[in-house]
Amino acid sequence: MDGHGPSSESERVAAELRHRLDTAAPGRLAEAVRLIVAHVFAVIATLRPSPAELDALVQFLTDVGYATDARRQEWVLLADIFGLSDGVLCDGAGTGKGVTPSTLPGPFYRDDAPALDLGANLCRDGQGAPLAVTGRVTGPAGEPLPGAQVEVWHANAEGRYENQDPDNQPEHNLRGRFRTDAKGRFHFRTVRPGGYALPGDGPVGQLARRIGLSLDRPAHIHFAVTAADHRRLVTAIFDGSDPAIGRDALFAVKPGLVGEFSPAGSGFTLDVGLILDREPAVSLQPADHPTEG
Repeated sequence: MDGHGPSSESERVAAELRHRLDTAAPGRLAEAVRLIVAHVFAVIATLRPSPAELDALVQFLTDVGYATDARRQEWVLLADIFGLSDGVLCDGAGTGKGVTPSTLPGPFYRDDAPALDLGANLCRDGQGAPLAVTGRVTGPAGEPLPGAQVEVWHANAEGRYENQDPDNQPEHNLRGRFRTDAKGRFHFRTVRPGGYALPGDGPVGQLARRIGLSLDRPAHIHFAVTAADHRRLVTAIFDGSDPAIGRDALFAVKPGLVGEFSPAGSGFTLDVGLILDREPAVSLQPADHPTEG
């Protein structure tokens, strides 16, 4: 910043805008705009941007719009790298005390993963280091949840999901749905996933690199668990040995979500515990009775 931008004029405009907003209709939208505007003008007062810097900001936002299409959501990526997606969408989302934390499902989730028997192999192309996964689904008091549905999906060893890599991976590779047994347990075979980086060729990726934000995602396996009378849990277990474990671009690595991919023979093993929160009871208010004449 060169410090040659407006000061008193921006303060006058800020005051007038606040006045206009204060007279606007009340509501969360107006409140949000007031807060955002207050912070924006505070930044202007502190940094005093030049006209060229304002032009650069507008051009960046324009570039983000141009880079967004049906296949690529650059605005979502912008929210992701600043932690807004995880901070808003996963804040208290079915994660009471002692419950497994939530994460975002990510853009590669599919709701049509095939139902498989316990012990089945998710790997349909034979590529990658074998990984045997065991796990247990419980309620918050440790009670097993038999018959819970456990959806699983993850990237291959190269860090690519099947539906972003259809020319090189078979349909539904590394995806499946299981039902827990009478003790709430499940197990399956797959391959050890690899980490990957978020797209760095667009305006958001270029911004992240300029200001020193990581685009790396440590290797992980996604789980979505559904059980009667419990909140659906969407989460992920991360590879604790991945070098990017401390700089996840999406801020999704939380206590309780770091797993140990232990060497075993020619492959690896992973054991996970997934704890669901109970569905809160619905409070039924008595219906109003009509006045008797």
